[in-house]
Amino acid sequence: MLNRLWTAAVVFAMTSGVAQAAESLVEKAEHAEGHHEPFLQSAETWVAAAFIIFVAAVARPLWKTMTGSLDSRADAIKAELDEAQRLREEAQHTLAEYQRKQRDALAEAEAIIAEAKEEAKRMQRASEERTQASLERREQQALDMIAAAEARAVADVRALAADVAIDATRRILTDVVEGQKGDELVNSAIAEVPGKLN
Repeated sequence: MLNRLWTAAVVFAMTSGVAQAAESLVEKAEHAEGHHEPFLQSAETWVAAAFIIFVAAVARPLWKTMTGSLDSRADAIKAELDEAQRLREEAQHTLAEYQRKQRDALAEAEAIIAEAKEEAKRMQRASEERTQASLERREQQALDMIAAAEARAVADVRALAADVAIDATRRILTDVVEGQKGDELVNSAIAEVPGKLN
């Protein structure tokens, strides 16, 4: 900043010095016309010419230095802007990549949740089917056990009834028929009872 101010002050001083020298030359020329003094023989003319040459000699490198400094600063600013633009584009690309990854992760999570729900439903259905099959097996086993118990009870009742019938028949026959013939009849009746009960 101070460099720029100093350069501007020098340029201003040089341009004002040139303007003053030009005014001085014009005054000398007018004054010389009035005195008829030769223009080239005046010391002020040569001082003004030397000053103009000095200013021209110093101004050109100074101008080049000043414009070179400004150009390098402009190039540095342009490079910074290009770098900022590159970083901005890179950040946008990275943001887009992360947003895509986030969308993919959300879609994957939703798919996992849907699959887990479906698996839970399948497991529930399988559990219900196993429970139903187990209940049906147990019911069938209970029915089979009841049928077996009924068959045993019927067999027991028949056996008891046969025993009672045999015993009653024996008593009756013993009372009615006595002797050898009664024993044969009892024995044949006893032999026929099981066949008739089945």
